Amino acid sequence: MRIRRIKTVKSETLKVQSEVPKTRWHRLLGKMLEELLTPVGIQVITDFPVMSESPECDILLLRKEHKHWTTEQKKRLSDGIRDCNASHILVEFKYTESVNENALIQALCYDYLYKRIQNFDEHEVRTFLISAKTPERATLRVFDYQQSGKVGVYHSSHRILKRICLISLNELSDEPHNAFVRCFASRKKEKASAFNILKQKGLSFVSTGVRRFVESFMLLCLKIGGDDMEIEITPEMINNLGKKWVNMLIDSITTEEIIAKHGKEKILSLMKPRDLLKRLGTEDRLRGLEIEDRLKGLSAEEIEAYLAKLKKTKKKKAA
Repeated sequence: MRIRRIKTVKSETLKVQSEVPKTRWHRLLGKMLEELLTPVGIQVITDFPVMSESPECDILLLRKEHKHWTTEQKKRLSDGIRDCNASHILVEFKYTESVNENALIQALCYDYLYKRIQNFDEHEVRTFLISAKTPERATLRVFDYQQSGKVGVYHSSHRILKRICLISLNELSDEPHNAFVRCFASRKKEKASAFNILKQKGLSFVSTGVRRFVESFMLLCLKIGGDDMEIEITPEMINNLGKKWVNMLIDSITTEEIIAKHGKEKILSLMKPRDLLKRLGTEDRLRGLEIEDRLKGLSAEEIEAYLAKLKKTKKKKAA
């Protein structure tokens, strides 16, 4: 009886756990990379099919035009990726799973199949295994991974695994170009550090979409506790949260504060002339204009007709 009871409790627990939606963290990373890298000519594809049917690699980055990463592109790419010359970057992202043999085999599989199916040479493709968790030293030793010249970037001396570069998000340096991906590190301290760096240094050159995504993701992870929420966190959820957050901020700001921050001239420059004119009376619209300017666009017949009407009005008043 005791054994049966234990089995029942265990099965019920497993059933509850299986019903909790699973957050696909690579899609969140892929969405941020899409917002971040598309403006500088890097195509980002999430869940890219390596073959006509499964499997799918988590993220594919394509450098579309240039032979090497440009300065603008490097500002948005982490160490490891920005240091290689391959134009096709395959990314396998592990958020909840530690680096292990299966993860490396999976990355190798994608690397091999992508090159073979797409008919690419070795130098054209580079595959990265990005880990939110810090790899165990024993694991690194078993697979001959040593830290490269960049902190948090590991290369293997193994004949086969040398194709797979390992990036540990918890260990990447505090450089601004690393901060975007460090937002997905497993340690909250590293997350917070990355968010602070982006707020101070790294968001000035990116689009509004990237800023909203990062700020909303920061709110979700650090304030609400996104890592522990028993719901599936999606890019759409983060975008919607960003819109709501922006609307709340806008509603809380007075017109005087907006004018003080941006200046009247800048605000007026965003408005269409016809919208500004609608707010003015006829006298205000014409004030300061020369006679020739007032009459521009009118035909001789229209001017004569108006003069005749004006004379007729004056006669009636005189009478």
